[in-house]
Amino acid sequence: MFDQKLHDSLPETLRPLVRMAGNLWWSWNGSGMALFRDIDPQRWDLCEHNPLQLLRTASPERLSQVAVDPDYLERIQKTVARFDEYMRAKPGTPRAESFPTWARQNYPQASADRPVAYFCAEYGIHESLHLYAGGLGILAGDHLKSASDLGIPLVGIGLLYRQGYFRQRVNVDGWQEEFYSDEDFRELPVTLLRDETNQPLTVEVPIRGRAVCAQIWRAEVGRVPLFLLDTDCDRNEDIDRWITAHLYGGDASTRIVQEVVLGIGGVRALRALGITPHVYHLNEGHSAFLTLELIREQVTTGVDLDTASKSVARQCVFTTHTPVPAGNDTFDAALMQEVLGGYLKEVGDDTETVLGFGRRHPNDTMEPFGMTPLAIRLSRSANGVSRRHGEVCARMWQQLWPDVPVEESPFKAVTNGVHHATWVAPLMRRLFDHFIGPDWALHADDPEMWQRVDQIPDGELWRAHCLLRARLVAEARYRAEMQWREAGESDQLVRSAKRLLSPDILTIGFARRVAAYKRWHLLLADMERAIGMLNHPTQPVQFVLAGKAHPRDNEAKRILQQLMQWKERRELRGRVVFLSGYDQYIARRLVQGVDVWLNLPIPPLEARGTSGMKVVVNGGLNCSVLDGWWIEGANGENGWNIGEPYDLPQRGRLVADDRNVNDAASLHDIIENQIRPLFYDRNREGVPRGWVARMRASMKTLAPAFSATRMVKDYASIYYAE
Repeated sequence: MFDQKLHDSLPETLRPLVRMAGNLWWSWNGSGMALFRDIDPQRWDLCEHNPLQLLRTASPERLSQVAVDPDYLERIQKTVARFDEYMRAKPGTPRAESFPTWARQNYPQASADRPVAYFCAEYGIHESLHLYAGGLGILAGDHLKSASDLGIPLVGIGLLYRQGYFRQRVNVDGWQEEFYSDEDFRELPVTLLRDETNQPLTVEVPIRGRAVCAQIWRAEVGRVPLFLLDTDCDRNEDIDRWITAHLYGGDASTRIVQEVVLGIGGVRALRALGITPHVYHLNEGHSAFLTLELIREQVTTGVDLDTASKSVARQCVFTTHTPVPAGNDTFDAALMQEVLGGYLKEVGDDTETVLGFGRRHPNDTMEPFGMTPLAIRLSRSANGVSRRHGEVCARMWQQLWPDVPVEESPFKAVTNGVHHATWVAPLMRRLFDHFIGPDWALHADDPEMWQRVDQIPDGELWRAHCLLRARLVAEARYRAEMQWREAGESDQLVRSAKRLLSPDILTIGFARRVAAYKRWHLLLADMERAIGMLNHPTQPVQFVLAGKAHPRDNEAKRILQQLMQWKERRELRGRVVFLSGYDQYIARRLVQGVDVWLNLPIPPLEARGTSGMKVVVNGGLNCSVLDGWWIEGANGENGWNIGEPYDLPQRGRLVADDRNVNDAASLHDIIENQIRPLFYDRNREGVPRGWVARMRASMKTLAPAFSATRMVKDYASIYYAE
């Protein structure tokens, strides 16, 4: 996005900032983010770290000051030069071939004319762009950033939500309340695309016999374009204008029409843009209707349904992210006929055959239509997001390959990773730049490079992490003070916010979606033991928590309420803090500042658990059940394992109540007997040498293996290249 009016309104020396603000590259480059923050730190926070809004609302006096500050102007020059050099390697641009990228050297299918089309219902690129709810969106955002860094020709397809995901408030009773606010797309780094007559570029999507209009927006994620569909068009009926209002809002009737716009509308958007992908990547089943649209395109030219479906399957790859039923959408036959009845006849004369693509048992007309079976059947490959998750999926979907033994299942796995440059704290980034090398982020998957962590002196590494913990404590205090003041609480309570937590105490973080299988309740399982642990006279512990419950999940809301009531007990005040309004900003503060990150799901329901990967580059350590990614990462020296290993065939026994009891006891034992003593065992300089050794072991073994750089290379080499 380039805002000419904003550009012309700024002092001439600041005008390069407008061009940089229009590309989300700045969000994972510390120097870029710092440029905007340093204009006005307070306003930066009020703008939710939106650089375009900051530039529009900053005071003329402050803009005039920085416009003549020689140090600031030098920073602009250097950062813009880095950005321009980065963008010169964008696929399809003039002279791009003269700039070596990983894709140009290792991915022969790389072609700007035939990119990868990456479909996802949510994208967590930055907190200022409210297109995400949780882990799936964050993963998708990291995927786009890494594809950009690697030079992979890729385009993203998603939806532009008018009100995004819900905002969270927790009332005085501890009950979660949701609210929404309209987005002003003019304040976001997105551009409404227009046709040759300067009208909004649109596509039509069939829904309930109507041609629903969807307009196309474009966001720039480094070298990767992200195209977003929006149905808030004047041509649409009021009910259709609300299709893209909320992310994951409403019931099945809302979900299905959103997924029609994403899948069918997404393919039609690519056609309107003149983009012909060489592979379609379905990131979760929400976009699986795209396979029906690809079939319909061929059937309307005279190709029979069977031939068309086999052809489409050769073009698609599918990634599933969760074995939990709520993450695998199903729709009954009546709803499918209501929403897509006429369209299904265009896909194939025999509607039941088409509906059979989405059933475990194609001929069972009573079985609901599932987006995951549809995606699996009409893709050349299907993968889980960790080795264990791949094994779980092979068993879960074995009925789709009834003649294939489960151990020979075509279901494979690509373990997720995180985009280190997004999640590393600036302070830790500077250490890496100095001791590892300034280009470390571009080689984040190189194990040999990470051995250079040993060159960082113990004292420097420890002091950096302590400063990050202190920053997290300051953030928690500030947020509590603001929340209590806005809620009209007493002056005494507002002042008490300054006594919450301590920058010197062992800090354990636990943040994720509130759901029963995530087992938040294990924190409450042994109340007296927890109180004793938190208030230990010489080795105290403190918890920083965050997370949202789905608006329609009352069980999860009750779990959160219990937790909120627990933390308010007199014995625990100041030792347990819950940060409401969980978003990417809070997530960064948490993963950068905690000493230990907890992961407590019921095995095998945690497919990945990427939040724990983010603490690694910031010096944090993991304490987790053996599920998801941690099974692959744990080696006994880089973190701690809760409970016993999980054996898939014993699932029924191991998810019983006795497992919860045993795992809760194991958690407390580990904290009391292993984590806490190691943290507080200091040398004369105040450095816990044994703890720092674990920090190094964690970085060296986990950072390269669980980087998004490695993950995207795997997708390109194994799946995109077929």
